[in-house]
Amino acid sequence: MSRPRLPRPAGASTLAAGSLTGTARRIIRLNHGFQLLFNLLWWMPVFYAYQKDAGLSDGQIFGIQSIYYVAFCLFEVPTGLIADRIGTRNCLWAGAVVMTAANLTPVFSASYTGFLVHFLAIAAGRSLTSGAASAYLYDGLRAEGCEEHYLKAEGTARALGLAAKVVCWPLVGPLMSLAHPAPYLLSAVSAAGSLACVLALPRAATSAAARRTDGPGRSGGGGTAKRGRGGSLGEAKAALRGLAASPWLVLVMVQGVAVFTLSRICQVNLFQPILLDHGIGEASHGTVLAAMTVAEAVGSARPQWLGRRLSPVAWVSVLSLVLAGTLAGITLGGPWTVVTLLCLFAAAAGFAYPIQRKLVNDAVPAGAPRATLLSVESIVDRGVCALAAVAVGAYLSAGRLDALLWHSALASAVLLGVFQLVLRARAMRYGPGGAEEPRTPEPHPKAVV
Repeated sequence: MSRPRLPRPAGASTLAAGSLTGTARRIIRLNHGFQLLFNLLWWMPVFYAYQKDAGLSDGQIFGIQSIYYVAFCLFEVPTGLIADRIGTRNCLWAGAVVMTAANLTPVFSASYTGFLVHFLAIAAGRSLTSGAASAYLYDGLRAEGCEEHYLKAEGTARALGLAAKVVCWPLVGPLMSLAHPAPYLLSAVSAAGSLACVLALPRAATSAAARRTDGPGRSGGGGTAKRGRGGSLGEAKAALRGLAASPWLVLVMVQGVAVFTLSRICQVNLFQPILLDHGIGEASHGTVLAAMTVAEAVGSARPQWLGRRLSPVAWVSVLSLVLAGTLAGITLGGPWTVVTLLCLFAAAAGFAYPIQRKLVNDAVPAGAPRATLLSVESIVDRGVCALAAVAVGAYLSAGRLDALLWHSALASAVLLGVFQLVLRARAMRYGPGGAEEPRTPEPHPKAVV
């Protein structure tokens, strides 16, 4: 059964199937630039050691991380609503401004308070863009009748951003020897560049899709038209109605928790402690992180390599188990084994992210506030990460890194087991194919190279 197509904008009907309009190409190119620059955090490979040098303890460092995740959850509530009210493009603009200021904070205050303010501002900036960026791209391409290119655009943007990190992160050490705050200064410059990309994005890309999907005066994907839902409270109620109307959306969001939490905790919070525990010095951290980033970039750019043997939902579950297995394997090997497993971990995360993102976007009911619902997903993910960060600090303070890795792997396996039981129950209730939402009959990543 073929996917029903939305009407194309005027002039698009003459395009060959799969062709990109000029506006769609512009949206994709600028989205690539925004994702690359906004997420190019030069300080990532050294922030743990940087804060240790500033006199912070492990408890303070991971306490800040926990506060960061909690703040992210709190900020996601208003920012998702703001994106659906003022437009996703405006929300991206605000996020880029906040991120630029956030990266400058440690330059002027390398203290506990300075780093706390820094991460709180990072949480605000990222929450402003977490749902808005995906919603803008999805609805912008749909407005041009090019929605089949979304998966590749999302994956390629992530891959390009990761490739930029491969080039930049090995330079952090030498640059710090010239100017100690260089990683934070360069991160601020990159964030300012992302603002330039946002300002060049088409203003009305999503409003066209909104007019077709929701009718006059309503914006289905965060466009600038008024919704008439009674303000932010109306947006929140609409998001809750969307969740209630689509149990499949809730299931897909829950499935993504394992992928996001494992990848975030390992690649950000545990990356440096793992390497230090296996005798890999700080001078090599940038190189190792670059190698991991190459692996993740390859996976993000080519999710279609996984093939059609399994459904997208099954692939995300399998990749989540790979993530859990590599964490457990890290406790058993030497330095080279650890580096290899970390690269495998990164590749699995790279494959999983664009597939999971497309699953969530496809599951959003027609007419529901997309950016708000994507923010709900972020709230769930970051809420679990906040709890995990507290546990990480406790485990590391007690010198129990191996136990932490094993327990993380086991908890993920249990979560995925419960998820599969729920899917089986759903399939038995609705019959064959009942585990997949009926309105998205072909959600699998296609070969759109």
